[in-house]
Amino acid sequence: MAGLQIRNVVKVYGNSFKAVHGISLDVHDGEFMVLVGPSGCAKSTLLRMIAGLETITSGEIVIGDRVVNNLVPGKRGIAMVFQNYALYPHMKVIKNLSFGMRIQHRPRDEIDAGIGQVTNLLEIEELLDRLPKQLSGGQAQRVAVGRAIIKKPEVFLFDEPLSNLDAKLRAAMRVRLTELHRRLKEQMGLSSTVVYVTHDQVEAMTMGDRICVMKEGRIMQVADPVTLYERPENAFVAGFIGTPEMNLVPGTIRSGSGGLTLALGRQGIVLDESVTSRLAGSGGADVTLGVRPQHLTPVPAGTPNTLEGTVSHVEFMGHEIYLHVLIEGYPFISVTQSAGIDRSGVRDSKMFFTLKQEALHLFDPETGKNISLGS
Repeated sequence: MAGLQIRNVVKVYGNSFKAVHGISLDVHDGEFMVLVGPSGCAKSTLLRMIAGLETITSGEIVIGDRVVNNLVPGKRGIAMVFQNYALYPHMKVIKNLSFGMRIQHRPRDEIDAGIGQVTNLLEIEELLDRLPKQLSGGQAQRVAVGRAIIKKPEVFLFDEPLSNLDAKLRAAMRVRLTELHRRLKEQMGLSSTVVYVTHDQVEAMTMGDRICVMKEGRIMQVADPVTLYERPENAFVAGFIGTPEMNLVPGTIRSGSGGLTLALGRQGIVLDESVTSRLAGSGGADVTLGVRPQHLTPVPAGTPNTLEGTVSHVEFMGHEIYLHVLIEGYPFISVTQSAGIDRSGVRDSKMFFTLKQEALHLFDPETGKNISLGS
């Protein structure tokens, strides 16, 4: 197995549209790297350039110690699992699995051994004599993964492989794929470098060793899931990662005798040391406040240093309730425990909220940069 290096890769189409803007990314040997971002951010384009299905305009793609820019897909040491699985409809599962090895004229005993390993690993022995049309979505997905594994590639590429599954099966397959990544080295001697594309940030957060967040053909941040959630480098990452998404509203930092205050319209909260110690600037600066719904907590009236808002809508989620609140005309979401909350009585009522200040973020409204990360 091997790592993957993407060095200043650019993609410009014939109509002069620049889809990828000089991306550089290192994927370590054996790492599960997730490319995530909204539709149109060029994550699938980048994956297809790695696979050799899309030409690059400039830059280099290195797999192991080889620059593969000019190599056809079959010579790059990659295997790809597509969104629609791309199984051959006229071939039974056993022939779908072995097709790549058969066209390479591998010995029969090697093909049989490979099929045995893969079917045992993926628990698909009972599917071998079925045609693709006789498979469920989850079964077809496992066969497609098996066809990739049997090639023993240097890098596995996944292009939104779970997007066609229902929510329950998608959650189960997330766990199965993550476990599979850990078991490949143990059972097949593969360290399994993976590049996985998805638009679903839940998939990204639960599956990736590291996550590359993309926007409009550029990388916004590359980090492990905890760092992305707790220390987003910019407002885009902050708003994209997390469910429900982070509350982002305009505010102003003001200096006073009591220290720094974050003003939201006519209201404000005094910033404590957990925030001010992370700020490079001082008063008078316009900012974008970022606070996660889990860190905006309802408290009794009279609690000091709070914000007052009006509840406009309530979503019951079982053990949690999502309170949709207007504070100074800006929409917020607060996630709180459902116990003790009167869902019918709280709607249209006034409530008070405190912010968990050590988890609060402040962004430059012009650049989107997180100015509250500190050192």
